[in-house]
Amino acid sequence: MRYKFLLLGFLFVTTGALAQKIIWNQMEMEAVNSKAKIVQMEGVPVLQVERDLLASPFDSTNVEASVDGPTYVKIANLEMENGTIEVKVLSQIMENSPFPAARGFIGLGYRVASDNKNFEGIYLRPSNGRADDQLRRNHSVQYFSYPGYTFSRLRKEANGVYETYADIGLNEWITMRVEIEGERSLLYVNNQKAPSFLVQKMLGTSKKGSVALWVEIGTIGYFKDLKVIKKS
Repeated sequence: MRYKFLLLGFLFVTTGALAQKIIWNQMEMEAVNSKAKIVQMEGVPVLQVERDLLASPFDSTNVEASVDGPTYVKIANLEMENGTIEVKVLSQIMENSPFPAARGFIGLGYRVASDNKNFEGIYLRPSNGRADDQLRRNHSVQYFSYPGYTFSRLRKEANGVYETYADIGLNEWITMRVEIEGERSLLYVNNQKAPSFLVQKMLGTSKKGSVALWVEIGTIGYFKDLKVIKKS
């Protein structure tokens, strides 16, 4: 059986010292180590997300230990093992970014544990997609698994297996569709017929969980047209 949730509208609820809660088309979402608000882009309301540097401090002297964590807005009360996630993302690099090498990091988390201690993720580095440097282009798409399997560890232990190239850029809408089945996840970029990226064996311990809209340091991320199809 399949269950489909199409997320269309937004309403914000503040909860004092608790995490920011968001009601989006009658579904509750939670901002984890992030700040979120609704903005208009070309007359369309979209969700803007940034990493919250108070809740999740960044150490520029120890970048590898400061990134690839739970910095996202996730759907509450959703538990999905297999299925499809599709969303349009657009990223910009902040002025005066705390990380000068920011690439516009933006993507999706899935199988997100309720306590945010485990999840799988695929994200984009849009500024790499059209760089005049092939090595940077090869780092346009990244899989990681929290905790433990950060981009830096995977690059050292399985160089080239968990990242790849995609024709993407900053300040443009990019469609991401992730299909999750068992140990595999496939990423389709901009409605391509064939997957742009194949993760043949995910590395995390979380077998099911929620879906999250993820950003990293130095990024102002925008999301719209989120669709989640849960497959049982």
